[in-house]
Amino acid sequence: MPKELEQGVLYVSEEFGAAAHLCACGCGAKIRTPLGPTEWSFSETLDGPTLYPSIGNWQQPCQSHYFIRNGQVVWAPKWTPGQIEAGRVAEELRRNTYFNDLYKNKGILRRIWNWIKSMFS
Repeated sequence: MPKELEQGVLYVSEEFGAAAHLCACGCGAKIRTPLGPTEWSFSETLDGPTLYPSIGNWQQPCQSHYFIRNGQVVWAPKWTPGQIEAGRVAEELRRNTYFNDLYKNKGILRRIWNWIKSMFS
């Protein structure tokens, strides 16, 4: 990723599983989104890039919320603090489910994953 990002450009590194752009509201905040099975997905179409799911900049003063679909910013409603918390809980549940299913019945890998999880609980 370049140090200086240009407004209106979505930078994607599939090699490093990351995307970055400047906040669509124009506030200048650098927004980084990890790519992966439990994070955002990226696809390229003839109409432009799509990043899914939405980008919610809850830690930024602007708290903007939008989708990037087919190269266009599609604005979404601002979330309440309760919605933000519920979204974070749902993300964590999705990650846990994914990795639990991935390592289910894998013996030593399962034990290592449980040990790593316990470090952050």
